[in-house]
Amino acid sequence: MSAPLVADALIEQAIEATGLDRFDSNTWREGLDVLLADYNRSEHPEPLLERMRGNLVQMLGDRLRTTGYLAGRPELLDRPVERPLFVFGMPRTGTTLLSNLLACDPGRRSALTWEIEQPVPPATTATLKTDPRAIAKLAQEKAMLAARPEMGKYYRNSAVYPNECMFFMMHDFKGLAYESRGKLPAYRDWLLSTDMSSAYAYHKRFLQLLQADAPGAWNLKMPSHGLWLETLLETYPDARLVWAHRDPFTATSSFCSILSMAHMGYTGKIDHAWLGEDCSYQAVLHLDRIMDTRDKLGHDRMVDVHYADVTRDPMGAIRKLYADLGDTLTPEAEAAMQAWLDDNPQGKFGKHEYQLDQYGLSVEALAPRFERYLSSYDIAREG
Repeated sequence: MSAPLVADALIEQAIEATGLDRFDSNTWREGLDVLLADYNRSEHPEPLLERMRGNLVQMLGDRLRTTGYLAGRPELLDRPVERPLFVFGMPRTGTTLLSNLLACDPGRRSALTWEIEQPVPPATTATLKTDPRAIAKLAQEKAMLAARPEMGKYYRNSAVYPNECMFFMMHDFKGLAYESRGKLPAYRDWLLSTDMSSAYAYHKRFLQLLQADAPGAWNLKMPSHGLWLETLLETYPDARLVWAHRDPFTATSSFCSILSMAHMGYTGKIDHAWLGEDCSYQAVLHLDRIMDTRDKLGHDRMVDVHYADVTRDPMGAIRKLYADLGDTLTPEAEAAMQAWLDDNPQGKFGKHEYQLDQYGLSVEALAPRFERYLSSYDIAREG
């Protein structure tokens, strides 16, 4: 039987690895304890257990590093994060594509993959894409794609592309990425019912770190922001909200497929029935919570973007989005977006194949659960 992961031991490893021993708060501890209690209920192959251990230590270490850096430059916490733009929706609705296009606008600031992973010291505006850490990550990415080119068809990312807020909100041990690392229903149910205020407070601190020497108008994305919009707005009352829409049947199928790879990477096995149950539950919950929040805030508080429009006429969809936001799409930004599209045609690394029936699901069974959404929005079907 594999030895359980122990919170205090992980914390000690993070302290030893960083040489730091002060956290800004203990809001992360409950989530870590709930996660480990659920994770330790199952057996895990030793290499995958070590992978999980290393990831948890890294998250703790990043929180320590963030705390330490901000303690040395406390004035950063007085700098505002003004009118951040958040892209969200149910998972697998094109938020990555939209975020990548928005990041091409030199007037916007995105949290890039490499700096999320290595935030201290923060980059400068001039070095966001030339920092040695970025160059090293790009080389690693190039080697990975050379060895496994098929990986590019599942999630188009790069060291110098924007990445999800999830990957730093995880420093508070509140994030669905943890739930994706196995069959963890207790952690999932705790996360979906817990108060996310501390995670969003930390989210702001992290942005204040990243913008220390590379400021800008933030463009951010994470599908599951849609689960906690009211809490998000308590931290960012002037946030701008962009809801990405897609055929929910296709999106759910894709969601199951992506999580199956995460399960294989962290547990060595795939429980197709659980994934079908879990992903469909989460998909409906995302949509219902977003619609509930929109009903409270007013329809115009969110801007809608449809995956079908972005894939059919990406620049036309972007122009409409900018108009809806009241922003100016400059010729420079438009040219950069078009260059990105030219370099990243759909299917560049192959087509991501997935089917609902692999996970015990069907359109007929899911249709009643998506009826509210489909009757409220004109969603283009994909199959």
